[in-house]
Amino acid sequence: MARPRSSAQDLALIATFAGFIAALGLVPAFSPFGFPVPVTIQSLGIMLTGAILGARRGASAVLLFLALVALGLPLLSGGRGGLGVFAGPSAGYLIGFPIAAAVVGWLIHRRGAPYSPVWGFFAMVVGGIAVLYSIGIPVTAWRADLSLWAAVTGSSLFVVGDLVKALIAASVAGAVFRARPDLLPVRRPITDRRAATADAVR
Repeated sequence: MARPRSSAQDLALIATFAGFIAALGLVPAFSPFGFPVPVTIQSLGIMLTGAILGARRGASAVLLFLALVALGLPLLSGGRGGLGVFAGPSAGYLIGFPIAAAVVGWLIHRRGAPYSPVWGFFAMVVGGIAVLYSIGIPVTAWRADLSLWAAVTGSSLFVVGDLVKALIAASVAGAVFRARPDLLPVRRPITDRRAATADAVR
């Protein structure tokens, strides 16, 4: 099992990864074909944060980052910040960020060690793409006054790039877990789980 960590260590990790997501905002955003939602590299940070920290701490790090954005700090790509960004076409993606991180983290940490890059990539695609798009696209259609089909078509421009981000995130997470295996809980063998269940029933 993973080595227990103190609350101070958890807070340090949460703050560190919130800063990591903010640092990725230094990479300029761009809007393909004038679509109202820009392409940024910060979604890569969301995937990695969830993968490495797990569901609870990963979501907490993203929420801390979003709180700083809401306070007006220009931490989003393009130097954006303030409450106004939560009312724009990108609002659904911002709202979906902590949920995406939680899903990625839950999938990877639920499976536990040893880390599988294939499973990691699957988790990134489910949480960092499928879940995020399911929240972001309808809100984009609403806030940008587009049809849902137009929002889906425009968002499809992001898919290839997001798949590349998922692949990178899965690879980087593997390197981190090799260096810090204590970050990932060790799976108990099925026989041990069955024995524990039997003991609980007695």
